[in-house]
Amino acid sequence: MVDLFLRFERQLTRLAMVVAVIMLVVSVSFSFYQVLTRFVFNAPSTWTEVAARTAMIWCVFMAAAATFRGGYMMAVEAIYKVVPQRLLLVLEIAIVLCCLLVLAVLVHYGILMTRRVANQTMSGMNISMAYAYAAIPIGAGFAIVSVVARLLAQLTGREAVGPDLGEAEVEMHDLRQTMPETAEDVERGGPRS
Repeated sequence: MVDLFLRFERQLTRLAMVVAVIMLVVSVSFSFYQVLTRFVFNAPSTWTEVAARTAMIWCVFMAAAATFRGGYMMAVEAIYKVVPQRLLLVLEIAIVLCCLLVLAVLVHYGILMTRRVANQTMSGMNISMAYAYAAIPIGAGFAIVSVVARLLAQLTGREAVGPDLGEAEVEMHDLRQTMPETAEDVERGGPRS
């Protein structure tokens, strides 16, 4: 059952990242078009600024699922380094509960706000503001699934407890181990043998 949920979450997070990347490309393209029409053609577009902002909102909220899944938004590395190894799981559960509380508030109030602005239209466009505000509850919903999947994977031993050390962190750790350790070693060109 856990494997099925984790596979579902993996596909959901991939979908969220695809949407986030597409929205980033859309936002950058509309922003470029806005600058082009304003400063090159001296005839600013009336709709691109609002469309770019809306696309960026969607980008941020959809990418949140992947950042929560990797533990990047939840990890405070100083706390992980101070807490003893045996208490890391307790810390992770506390972090997950706090994140779920915040995300549940975002879903609840995001739905309320989306309904409230459904009759308003975006300036320069004849589109409901609800399309922009819908990013809040939808992105938070995706993130809730990611947070739960992360905790389940850690509780079942499929993933290590603590922040996900990306490839860059692992490479930095390997690099630090091969580097000289003191200023004297640096001056000499490396540690003494």
